[in-house]
Amino acid sequence: MSFLKGKRVLITAGPTYERIDDVRFIGNFSSGKMGFALAESALRMGAVVSLVTGPTCLHCDPAIDRIDIESANDMYYKVMALSKEQDIIIMSAAVADYTPKFKQNGKIKKKEDSLTIELVKTKDILRELGKNKKDNQVLIGFALESEKLLEYAKDKLERKNCNIIVANSANSANSGFGKDINTVTIIDDKENVKEIATAPKSELAYTILEYVSEYSEKL
Repeated sequence: MSFLKGKRVLITAGPTYERIDDVRFIGNFSSGKMGFALAESALRMGAVVSLVTGPTCLHCDPAIDRIDIESANDMYYKVMALSKEQDIIIMSAAVADYTPKFKQNGKIKKKEDSLTIELVKTKDILRELGKNKKDNQVLIGFALESEKLLEYAKDKLERKNCNIIVANSANSANSGFGKDINTVTIIDDKENVKEIATAPKSELAYTILEYVSEYSEKL
């Protein structure tokens, strides 16, 4: 079980909340379960684990260095600050792609028949990590796709300069946000593709980390 003994592992989990006003936000349905399962498994495998998580009701082992954030911007700065000292970085959080350009103070009143909110792109954390990746550092991204799963996952692997992508389908009954089970495909930059059968996220976390450990030993 000590596959990752002494390794420094950074994991992100959960959603991000992008505030519209003081009471509303743009978010997603991520529960954080996959990221938390990865953090717990990495700890049991002997790693020194940091977990940067968006809003979630989940709890983790107190031996995990947990950092709670709210927005994509919060996550960007925290992850980048921690990234250089990590051996392995696993970006399993569902980070918002867009955020309101302006946040309204107070609560927007229900006056007009329609409301337009201008959105701007958030910082691409995975791409920045890929651009600044150290020698022998392993970078793992997650890809949730509604179509062309392998094609889009391979494209993301290359564009973001990842070592590994863990892909799952948004259309499958056995995968996606909020579920206790998942079905994933692991793709690496050596053109290896490994399909993992549907399993509880706790078991998948172990399988993913075992794959990552074996990959890192070959660098």
